[in-house]
Amino acid sequence: MTARIRHLPDQLVNQIAAGEVIERPASALKELIENSLDADASRISVDLAEGSLSGLTVSDDGAGMAQDELILAVQRHATSKLPHDNLVDIQFFGFRGEALPSIGSVSQLRLFSRQHADLHGWALTVRHGNADKPGPAAGERGTRIEINDLFASVPARLKFMKTQKTEAGQCYDVVRRFAMSRPDVSFILTDSGRKVLQLPAQDTSDDGFARRLSEILGPVFARESVFVEAEKPGIRLTGYAGLPTMNRATAAQIYLFVNGRPVRDRQLLGAVRAGYQDMIPRGRHPVLVLFLTIETKAVDVNVHPAKAEVRFRDAASVRGLLVGALSSALRSAGMQATAEGGEAALRQFSHAPSFGYRGSSGRYSLQPESQNSLLAAQTFQQRSKPSPDFLIQAPPQAKYDAGPDLPDSLADEEEILSAYPLGAAKAQLHKTYIVAETSTGLCVIDQHAAHERLVMEQMKAQYSQGQVKSQSLLLPEIVELPYDQIEAVAAEAEQLRNTGLEVEAFGPGAVMIRAVPALLGQTDVKNLIRDLAEELVQLGGTTALEDKIGHILATLSCHSSVRSGRRLNADEMNALLRQMEITPAAGQCNHGRPTFITLTLADLEKLFGRT
Repeated sequence: MTARIRHLPDQLVNQIAAGEVIERPASALKELIENSLDADASRISVDLAEGSLSGLTVSDDGAGMAQDELILAVQRHATSKLPHDNLVDIQFFGFRGEALPSIGSVSQLRLFSRQHADLHGWALTVRHGNADKPGPAAGERGTRIEINDLFASVPARLKFMKTQKTEAGQCYDVVRRFAMSRPDVSFILTDSGRKVLQLPAQDTSDDGFARRLSEILGPVFARESVFVEAEKPGIRLTGYAGLPTMNRATAAQIYLFVNGRPVRDRQLLGAVRAGYQDMIPRGRHPVLVLFLTIETKAVDVNVHPAKAEVRFRDAASVRGLLVGALSSALRSAGMQATAEGGEAALRQFSHAPSFGYRGSSGRYSLQPESQNSLLAAQTFQQRSKPSPDFLIQAPPQAKYDAGPDLPDSLADEEEILSAYPLGAAKAQLHKTYIVAETSTGLCVIDQHAAHERLVMEQMKAQYSQGQVKSQSLLLPEIVELPYDQIEAVAAEAEQLRNTGLEVEAFGPGAVMIRAVPALLGQTDVKNLIRDLAEELVQLGGTTALEDKIGHILATLSCHSSVRSGRRLNADEMNALLRQMEITPAAGQCNHGRPTFITLTLADLEKLFGRT
């Protein structure tokens, strides 16, 4: 028998609504902090009990509420934040009037509030949807909300709670995000009596904002990030973007804000990925903090009850601004690379095995292998000198211009080191790594990764100017490919032609390459097209055109770069360093890996116990 349609009880309605608004303790915490900020609080204290599983308390020094407002605050769809009943021009964090009644329906909620002009405050308790009458209570000016027994009335939801550590981490993240958004507000976070975070209020200047970010993300981010600023009519973007080599396994440290509101929006995340295109490894994520200020009428924050998603009236304009600003800021950093690579190298050196062994005398002596290495090192200069015809003997690859010699005016070595950030090349190790002495220590450069970036930037410049030159092959190359890869290549034939690569289907199971970009020089065309075809299949048909072009150029430049295993002479190595110093984003290759690491003299002295 079919049941008749009826109105659900208010308490059940609130519990259903709570499932959308209050997913976990961190969701409740977010709503409470938003209320505090909307009340113009200058100090917010958060106290967790057992990582929020046993309860949480939020106190502020905001405007407070009167007795009659306290009663309305725990009733559904009662709010002070839509004065004109207008959802188009929302000026506050909260506005739906659902947070407190939703929390009260699935927990024991105690609310205390005192307005600044009142001699005392008022307190009210809600026990799983049942509200008491407010009564007078003593307390400081502002509002304090205590939550206990969260989800006790909905055991099904309680079973989905994670560990104490996980839930605490989610709450910590909520506080950090709001603290970034409002550096002028003091935040204190404690967990079971232990102070986790204490952030004093900062001034509203750029310096104050930078200090707040340094307190939250650490001094490394402050040192190794670039300032981002861009503006269009009605839209402004500011913030800091970490260097591409400062990347993480998850997107947890991507902090995005729209009109001061923390958001996790797929549109904006896609724009971030596009801004870091060809600078960060696939599957890795950057560290950044970006604030988008936009006219309230041009953005809809009423997409989801959690208010973490937004919709823009002109999404293309927002994406263009974000991608362009990020790309420009990161490329302006030049060859800068994060110090994390050098720190990792130091850790590896610190744990390196001993070169000696303890003999019968108890003293350390060189192993036979080490003796042989020592003898070999004595003839290093003679053996490492390249033959005059080494360029001819090198495997097929792009032509490499050694560039001009160092100026005569900089003949003095100290002047050279001070004039060039990457210093002067001293040696090549394993035909792969260049060791350069700098004024502050040394650099180790991956020759293939570095040259890959140089070629990539040159190809980008040619492509943007429509000047990519093709080199016709004397004999077209035929490459057999799977059906899906042939389809992917054929679909992008026109774009490939714009990059200097002419390719077409050849029968049922192969493609024909007629021309390659002239910049590539001699390269392995078959392997190039196989890698490119796989790349295009992975990208799929939904990838934006500019993203596809970036991936295509990255693959082409990778195949044209100076390979590991090629001996370079001193002029070639120094020419590579000089080009890196003037090339945007030279600190990482097209795949996001670092092109060089640095070790300061202080680092070296630590290794040898000289400090």
